[in-house]
Amino acid sequence: MAELAALEDPKAREVNERHGDDHGVNLGKLRALAKRLKTQQELARRLWGTDDTAARLLALLICRPRAFERDALDVMLREARTPKVHDWLVNYVVKKSPHSEELRLAWSADPDPVVASAGWALTTERVAKKPGSLDLAGLLDVIEAEMKDAPDRLQWAMNHCLAQIGIEHAEHRSRAIGIGERLEVLKDYPTSPGCTSPFAPVWIAEMVRRRHG
Repeated sequence: MAELAALEDPKAREVNERHGDDHGVNLGKLRALAKRLKTQQELARRLWGTDDTAARLLALLICRPRAFERDALDVMLREARTPKVHDWLVNYVVKKSPHSEELRLAWSADPDPVVASAGWALTTERVAKKPGSLDLAGLLDVIEAEMKDAPDRLQWAMNHCLAQIGIEHAEHRSRAIGIGERLEVLKDYPTSPGCTSPFAPVWIAEMVRRRHG
């Protein structure tokens, strides 16, 4: 904890706080510290228990994802209220867990929009990697009905899923683009030069163009 405190940088904190993350540790330095510590599950649990955002991010880098029980991951997600901790928990830990499919189904139906957004993030991963038993048309129905009025983080996660369906599955592409055009979610999102717009129709077209030239 002392080492993390020494890495605190007021400028980094200012930038992070604009995104809702209350810590001031440069992520490159945090990753270097994690590399030195290597995998330490017990230390990871203790760091998580401090409730400190930088400590939790470090915990997620040094933990053993498959060592967490399903219920522990559920509790952790509900405790992870800053976007970066939430994002790393889902991407670095839950996606590698044997409980990921069970949690995907439970979280997607959760009344808490932040928890539901984690369920959608796991669904987006499956759309890309293991779409087998997914009802893609059914997912598009839900997105069409609910995305426009969803709270920010849930809307963002649904929009990512919409784009992923359009990018990966040619048979659903025109419908995915049509939903994006009708709902206009993130249409005016400010996008830096060289970056792809998160507006689904533009995102889908760009990724398909890159793949197929």
